[in-house]
Amino acid sequence: MKIAILDRDGTLNALGDEEFIASETDWHPVPGAFEALARLNRAGWHLVVATNQPGLGRGLFDVLALNAIHARMHRLMAAAGGRIDAVFYCPHADSEPCTCRKPLPGLMEQIRDRYGVEGGDVVAIGSCAIHLQAAAAIGARQLHGVCTGRAADLSPGQPVPQDWPAGTRLHASLAALVDALLEATAAPRPGDAPDAGGLLVAV
Repeated sequence: MKIAILDRDGTLNALGDEEFIASETDWHPVPGAFEALARLNRAGWHLVVATNQPGLGRGLFDVLALNAIHARMHRLMAAAGGRIDAVFYCPHADSEPCTCRKPLPGLMEQIRDRYGVEGGDVVAIGSCAIHLQAAAAIGARQLHGVCTGRAADLSPGQPVPQDWPAGTRLHASLAALVDALLEATAAPRPGDAPDAGGLLVAV
C-alpha cells in the first residue's frame, strides 16, 4: 500500500494571522494543493491527514465546527478529482497531557495500525517540523517538507533547520513533491539503469 500522511494547516490550507482555523469559512486551500494530491490518488496512493487541533481543548471551537471544516476540505478535494481517506486529529490543548499531540507519535501510530502498514512504509508530508518529527518517531524513512505555511521562508536545496528530522527533503510546493514521487515510482523503461540517488518510495 502506498500511503502518505499529510499535515493540514499550512500544507493543505493557507494560514491567517491567527495561525489556526476556527470555521469552515476561514478554510482556504493552498493554490494547486488538491489538484496535485488528486494526481497521487490516480496513481494509487492513499492520503491521510494528521493534525493537532488544540483549539478544541482551548474552547476556541467545537467538534461540530471542526467537522464542518473537514467537510469543506473533503468537498474541495472531491471537486479537484481526489480523495482524502481519513482525518486523524489530536483534540488536546497544549497544557493537556496526551500521547497524540505531535511531535509525539500517537496519531502516526493510530494511522499505521489502522492501515496495517509498517512505519518505514509511510511517506510523511508537511510544512512544519513537528509533523515530520512524529513520522520519524515511527520509523518513516521518507520525510518531505513543502515550503508553504510555516516553512514559506525555506527553499529546496538548502539545509533544513536544526529541529527538522535529518534526511528531510524540501520541495517548493505539493505539486513539485508529487512530480518527484510520481517520477520515482514510474515503471523503468527498457534499458534504463537504476537510479541509486532517487527517492526510496514504499510500494
